[in-house]
Amino acid sequence: MNEAVVPVQPHAARKQYLCPGCEGTIEPGTFHVVVVPPEAPDLRRHWHRGCWFKERRRRYGRTF
Repeated sequence: MNEAVVPVQPHAARKQYLCPGCEGTIEPGTFHVVVVPPEAPDLRRHWHRGCWFKERRRRYGRTF
């Protein structure tokens, strides 16, 4: 698990994004996370928090 996961608070979420987990939109003003691969920061993706946790469990198994 090498990705940097950066939380985006509602006041800082000013644009609309497409979540790669559910393919739904992340509306401005919605808390979400940005996942940044260290080897390719230009491939960062904005995820709903729940979608990222589901993806993390799929990739790495239960970590808690």
